[in-house]
Amino acid sequence: MTGFALTLILAAAFVHATWNYLLKRSGGGTAFVWLFAAISAAFYAPLAAAVVWWVNPALGWMSIALMLASAALHTAYYLLLDRGYRSGGDLSLVYPLARGSGPLITVLVAVLLLNERPSGVALVGALLIGCGAVLLTGNLAALRSRGSLLAVGYALLTGGMIAAYTIVDKVAVAAYLVPPILQDWAANFGRLLLMTPTALQSRREITPTWRRARMEIIAVALLCPLSYILVLTAMVFTPVSYVAPAREVSILIAALMGTHLLREGDVVRRLAAATAMVAGITCLAVG
Repeated sequence: MTGFALTLILAAAFVHATWNYLLKRSGGGTAFVWLFAAISAAFYAPLAAAVVWWVNPALGWMSIALMLASAALHTAYYLLLDRGYRSGGDLSLVYPLARGSGPLITVLVAVLLLNERPSGVALVGALLIGCGAVLLTGNLAALRSRGSLLAVGYALLTGGMIAAYTIVDKVAVAAYLVPPILQDWAANFGRLLLMTPTALQSRREITPTWRRARMEIIAVALLCPLSYILVLTAMVFTPVSYVAPAREVSILIAALMGTHLLREGDVVRRLAAATAMVAGITCLAVG
């Protein structure tokens, strides 16, 4: 992995952990997710249009199909992540577990379907990330007693969505040369369209949610696409089996935010698990 790719991924990790912290702190909800999708689509539309005008990419049916698939998978990702936070899951539990399980699935799919061949050191890194995720969950009985077992389920489902959209987006930007900002904007706009019927059914929640968490909604709307555009840019010239796990340095950042800013418990175990994941990320970067 090049130094430039690693810089992009580390920047994306910090931005990603920050918007997840804001989502957890705000209380989230379907209206929250729909509102920040609408603002993101509006804000990034001129940039996406400018890139299309400048690059003039050859967009065929497969490119459009990949954008639609990414939109559906990202919609499921955001809704599952939000449910994980709202079902009793701490930021320092749900976020690392979701982000840690996603890369393992991604690496497996990349090896089996994309013909990528990560080195032995990189595979050790992926294993460390998995072990860190297991350590993070801790005692399942204790999680059940705290009402967090459901949140673990949502986190693992979120990890599956992460793996799925990562592979789809890798194919889009690397094989079909879809500009990263266009791929992200199309996925975001598609998510907005998919969620609008649900948002209209619960439209009474939109105004109270905006009044309650206006600043968080705007911040997430700007930071969420930015973090992924940086990742997509790195994926243009870097194997996805390296990018997907390396971006999970955000796990440690989110764990620190959760334990110190949100005063969540099990500090030592959660930070140890996050550190194991970061060690795995280091192996991936070196390998």
